[in-house]
Amino acid sequence: MIVCAAVIGQQNNPLYLETFQQTGTGSEGALRFHYIVHCSLDAVEEKLLQPQKTPGEPSDAYLGLLYPTEDFKVYGYVSNTKMKFILVLDDVAPKDEEMRLIFKRFHAAFIDAISNPFYTVNTPITSPSFDASIRTIMTTV
Repeated sequence: MIVCAAVIGQQNNPLYLETFQQTGTGSEGALRFHYIVHCSLDAVEEKLLQPQKTPGEPSDAYLGLLYPTEDFKVYGYVSNTKMKFILVLDDVAPKDEEMRLIFKRFHAAFIDAISNPFYTVNTPITSPSFDASIRTIMTTV
């Protein structure tokens, strides 16, 4: 089950972070996931710096499992514009194809949100429709 979803900007600034399970009282749970997502950025950068297996082949946007924590597993996806999508799952191991599909839907919802002419680039996403789309995507898993 997905417990947190985040969109991180090109400069590693959080644009969206939503938790779907209360793991602490008050803001403790959100702060814990914010920390987990922030720590995952090192793993994202490390995976992006790895050389391609076949030169000239387009790189895969899906990064796979970034790192496991004691209670969670962190997965990543990077768009061609270097926007980072992070999902934190409780201790389950979904199939890679399922995760690719979820990330593609997450990315499509993000594209819809930033296509709004009133959205300012690289600012936090506060769109209620984006939030509803993400909640729908995350609860269908």
